[in-house]
Amino acid sequence: MIKILITGDFCPIGKTQELAAQKNYDAIYNDFMPLLKAADLAVTNLECPLIDTDVSRAKTGPALKAPTSTIEVLKHGGFHLVTMANNHIMDQQAQGLNSTIKLCDENNISYVGVGKNLADARKPFIKEINGKKICILNFAENEFSNTHGDYPGANPLSLVSNFNDIKNARKEADYLIVIFHGGNEMHPLPSPRVKETLRFFADCGADAVIAHHTHCVSGYENYNGTLIFYGLGNFLFDYHRRKDNLWTKGLAVQLNLEGSKASFELIPFYQNKDDMNGIHLLNNDEKRIFEDELKKFNLIIADDSLLEKEFQKYVEKKKKMYSHYLEPYTQRILHIMHRYKLLPSFLNKRKRLLYLNLIRCESHRDVILRILGN
Repeated sequence: MIKILITGDFCPIGKTQELAAQKNYDAIYNDFMPLLKAADLAVTNLECPLIDTDVSRAKTGPALKAPTSTIEVLKHGGFHLVTMANNHIMDQQAQGLNSTIKLCDENNISYVGVGKNLADARKPFIKEINGKKICILNFAENEFSNTHGDYPGANPLSLVSNFNDIKNARKEADYLIVIFHGGNEMHPLPSPRVKETLRFFADCGADAVIAHHTHCVSGYENYNGTLIFYGLGNFLFDYHRRKDNLWTKGLAVQLNLEGSKASFELIPFYQNKDDMNGIHLLNNDEKRIFEDELKKFNLIIADDSLLEKEFQKYVEKKKKMYSHYLEPYTQRILHIMHRYKLLPSFLNKRKRLLYLNLIRCESHRDVILRILGN
């Protein structure tokens, strides 16, 4: 049997960074460690660059980074592969990406989803395990990290290119996994578009499709024989602004390949919850509650009308925030004052970056279109 263990967002800051500085890696992984050690292929999403200097790029949202010494957390955990197609890997510009790639190379940790240019970023990860070729492709929704040409960055969501890459990888892979970074943050369900996109990857030939980015756990389905997991949540991401259950509850997926058959195990855990350090598997009572939550998510995901209603609820909840982002000078008197330069332009550098991200990022655009259309 081949065991492939896949986890969500890994950002070694906060408590994880502190424990790494003390070289107390056992307190980071706790009872999760045996699962990592038993895996033939252990994968996590490296959600930030590893660099010791601050060369933050101009963007909206936080510019993440972690010290280069935290590569030891990945090494101690025995991770074989990190996905890097995500919205933060270029937060420290090319210097941050180059530093991270160098550290991975020096520590025999493979990576996928980034490169010195688009062609490089599109390359799949391929590894033969027990005579089977395992292939992983990694795509991310379009934000500040993506490359679209001859410059470094992350592999973008681009359905035509993604289709071609899946078809080409399918020709040589015995088992093909697509790992997707996207969706609406803190919404524990896929939008109708994300569901359609992940099913499209399955239709293209993926054996399994796994998503992260939303920082919360979502449901899963078996779609025409392809396993689709719509959100793994955080793996290790101790962020000082978020301590709620959505943020601190995570899910790992273990794919078990035996001959031509594939099965899976769901491994729920808490990460850095309250006074806890690191990862702790759920106890039996917590696991039952967790499984009931997943069942509810799965029922909604299976029903397009229910999924549509839940996404509209999310849009309504976010309407005030997004409307604030969009609000220009709308009243006539304010228009006149702006025209005669009595008021500053609302299209300053930060606002331009904000609008760029709202329009370019597929999940932000989903919400904006709903708000403007109503």
